[in-house]
Amino acid sequence: MPLRALRRIAADSTPPPRAGERCEMCAEPIAGEHQHVVNVEGRQLMCVCRSCYLLFVDQNAQLRYRAVPDRYLAFPDVTISQAEWDALEIPVGLAFFFRNTPLGRTVAFYPGPAGATESELPLEAWDAVVQRHPALDVLAPDVEALLIRMPERGTGQTGCLLLPIDACYEFVGRMRLLWRGFDGGQDVRRYLEEFFAAASSRAKPGGAA
Repeated sequence: MPLRALRRIAADSTPPPRAGERCEMCAEPIAGEHQHVVNVEGRQLMCVCRSCYLLFVDQNAQLRYRAVPDRYLAFPDVTISQAEWDALEIPVGLAFFFRNTPLGRTVAFYPGPAGATESELPLEAWDAVVQRHPALDVLAPDVEALLIRMPERGTGQTGCLLLPIDACYEFVGRMRLLWRGFDGGQDVRRYLEEFFAAASSRAKPGGAA
């Protein structure tokens, strides 16, 4: 389920707004590089200007909207076992997880030829993963997601990144456009490697501010 997005950053170095792009809250023109606010109840991303974005940066406030932070974390020491993954009942080896406040639980999305498929996780199984890997228990509800990539059975290492939720939806949307055949094809595999490399280069070690 794709999200919508973004708005203006007030600075001299900000690129000029494109014609027709406006803040979805105050209708001010916005630049190509802009920020997002999540409508928590509607589960939509809104393109917003810097001023509107700053109204919703307090993640503890009980508001309808929340600003999407620009935080990337990597967890190279976290290894999800195949048994743990199987207990989550996700049929593919790649998914992102976020805390859905209206539902009061963690949900998962995973990519496929039809786009993002949503899965309500077995609560006991997810709680067991977080208890075993407490470093992962740092997600800001509704606005950050944990992207986990499992290796081929018996090979490689788990890839585990915390990302802004808008980056995850962009990722899934791109995967849908590239997907070919049963397993996605060569373009999907290439994009997957490029995305993880780019996100990992921006990420601080898990637990860092």
